[in-house]
Amino acid sequence: MSNAPSTAATAPAPTTAAATATAAEAAGPRRRPARTRFASKAPARPPAAFLAVATAGGVAGLVLLVAVGKVLHLPVLIPPLAASAALVLAAPALPLAQPRSVVGGQLVSALVGFGALAVGGGSLWTAAVAGGLAIGAMAAARTPHSPAAATSVIVVLTQPPALRFLGLLALATVLLVLVGVLAGRSGRTARYPAYWW
Repeated sequence: MSNAPSTAATAPAPTTAAATATAAEAAGPRRRPARTRFASKAPARPPAAFLAVATAGGVAGLVLLVAVGKVLHLPVLIPPLAASAALVLAAPALPLAQPRSVVGGQLVSALVGFGALAVGGGSLWTAAVAGGLAIGAMAAARTPHSPAAATSVIVVLTQPPALRFLGLLALATVLLVLVGVLAGRSGRTARYPAYWW
């Protein structure tokens, strides 16, 4: 009989951890549980009181614009102002929602729209260029307000009288800011504005 040790007898037995790792590699990449994979990364739902104040403020602000328009017999509510109201009332702490950006961004974008209209006429091509230029003009003026880019498009496509449109737009944005100030004083939302200018 030989005294040489048998290879089978001396090979170390795989440890439990190694065996588990080998089994996991054979099974393929590890999958996360379904609830984690599809979980939203969106912010948590705000409290009911915040939702109530933001919703009531949005309705009140936009209805106020319609009422002012009825008194003046002129359209005061235009679609971008509904988006402005959403920022002022539902995201009052954002820089895009501050008075400088709401009023200034809307007016800067409208001026860009009138400039583009004067140069390129009332085509869809000009409207597209005006919307893009408005983004840059607002950034340069430090009045970023995303809904206002649509205002420049509306100016090109509808060709309103410039002075009247600008006056009504200034009035409408100031009214929305005032509604935001009232909502911010309710104690249910963030204090608004974070800054005026």
